[in-house]
Amino acid sequence: MPASLFITGTDTHCGKTYVACALIRALRAQGVRVAPYKPVAAGAECVNGALRNEDALQLMAAAGGDWPYAAVNPYCLPNPVSPHLAARDADVDINPEVILQGASRLADQADCLIVEGAGGWLVPLANDLDIADIALALKLPVVLVVGLRLGCLNHARLSAQAIEQTGAPVVGWIGSQIETAMPHLGDNLETLRQCLPMPYLGFLPSHAQPGDLDVLAADMLRRMAHSDLR
Repeated sequence: MPASLFITGTDTHCGKTYVACALIRALRAQGVRVAPYKPVAAGAECVNGALRNEDALQLMAAAGGDWPYAAVNPYCLPNPVSPHLAARDADVDINPEVILQGASRLADQADCLIVEGAGGWLVPLANDLDIADIALALKLPVVLVVGLRLGCLNHARLSAQAIEQTGAPVVGWIGSQIETAMPHLGDNLETLRQCLPMPYLGFLPSHAQPGDLDVLAADMLRRMAHSDLR
């Protein structure tokens, strides 16, 4: 499988963190030292006088080790809105060079870097800067997380098309169940398998038991190992 990955999604709250944490734990179970990276996060609470984002904290917990928070999440923005608006509200300029340098430092300390984006592939970070630009600058293979809920077919197809148009290397897509009682879940998965132009890596049900989740994530890693980058 690729040494490192960029995890993007069909939209916000689609399961990117859930998938990223599962993959991190599966890699660690194989003896891989994984560095987690959430370069931009919008939505944070003040903890002991410092801003902390829940997604970044979950990634750090999954990766274990004593990762400095500021290294994992250099841009922690308080307002839970689009990152470019959250940055404006906080009077912060998101600098891609800061993100690239942070990724390089983390990669030097680990065998593998798992990077989680913010929102979807084309979410803006600043004028003329979006998540896709960061993924391309990092030169990491992309995994698309499809949040399985009503509307996911359109979101997934548009996201896959946008990723493909940038020329980014793609490992494949993962289904993440958002609606616990989604009608025609299996039919939607099969439709996505037929129409998305990238390999299917697997499906993570909502509220999976830890042991089951570990098995599913390990299987996804095996599929990635046999995936031809698109």
